Amino acid sequence: MRAVPIARYGAPDVLQVTHADVPEPGPGQVLIAAEAVSVGFAQTQMRRDCFPAPMWKPTLPVVLGGDVVGRVEAVGPQVEHVKAGDRVGAFLMQGAYAEYAVADAATLVPVPEGLDAAAATVLPGAGPIAVGTLATGRLGAGETVLVHAAAGGIGHLSVQLAKLAGAGRVIATASSPAKLDFARSLGADAVVDYTRPGWTEEVATAAGGRGVDLILDSVGGDVLLAGIGLLAPGGRLVFYGSAGGGTEVPKVPVLDLIGLKFVTGFSLSAWQRLHPQQYSDGLAELTDHLMSGRLKAAVHARLPLVEAAKGHEIIESRAHQGRVVLLPRTA
Repeated sequence: MRAVPIARYGAPDVLQVTHADVPEPGPGQVLIAAEAVSVGFAQTQMRRDCFPAPMWKPTLPVVLGGDVVGRVEAVGPQVEHVKAGDRVGAFLMQGAYAEYAVADAATLVPVPEGLDAAAATVLPGAGPIAVGTLATGRLGAGETVLVHAAAGGIGHLSVQLAKLAGAGRVIATASSPAKLDFARSLGADAVVDYTRPGWTEEVATAAGGRGVDLILDSVGGDVLLAGIGLLAPGGRLVFYGSAGGGTEVPKVPVLDLIGLKFVTGFSLSAWQRLHPQQYSDGLAELTDHLMSGRLKAAVHARLPLVEAAKGHEIIESRAHQGRVVLLPRTA
């Protein structure tokens, strides 16, 4: 099979296509013949060895991870609830940039027939993260939500899901006029370029001067710290990524929270473990929204596996609107 490992850390050109043996699924695992594989900002950080979370300590060479959608090719021992031919999705920390991938059967999500494979890559990871951050932030009907990086692979889903969940006002931030227009087209009530000086004043004005009830922050850094000042009394900030760059997550001064403000971190795996029913219900609703057309999973680029480096270049250029997806079966 074709695979795209990295043998060293560095620029996108370290992503080189090679031929490898098709892996064998072990106990509790399945082999997936991949139809589509997502490219995310986290994978560009992993490629550069600046991913801020401690779970990324692989032995090189390694094939990067991502959201994989495809059909079960084979099942290993002790797998009973899925079978060969089932259409599934899985989020993998490693092993996704390939024509075949091995995943733990317990982590699989069902992918409906007829759903575009590239769009379906939101089901294993990006979509549940958008759902989970809103649930963790306890969005209430009529509340004001600030979504950072609102044109990205997760943020563009968060804008739509917040509206579907009854948010009174959704303020979206992005880094270019095209991205701001994109966020507005998805239902954002106000858009702000968070790379401009004075962006916090624009958000405050858009929130009507009373503050923001919920912030979904995948940028981190100074943007996270500035967001605390935008929270209304009782407001919540959910941090789930550091797309702003760097490996250091800022320290939050406790005194900044005196006005009954709340900051929490989010990871998909922790949410699944702590709230399995909420995760299950959220995934079902997410799938229903996709199938009905109420939720748009935008795909900015569809690339063959051999152009994985180009996928990383698109992500790092900050030009994408929605998902960047590799299609392993495309020549």
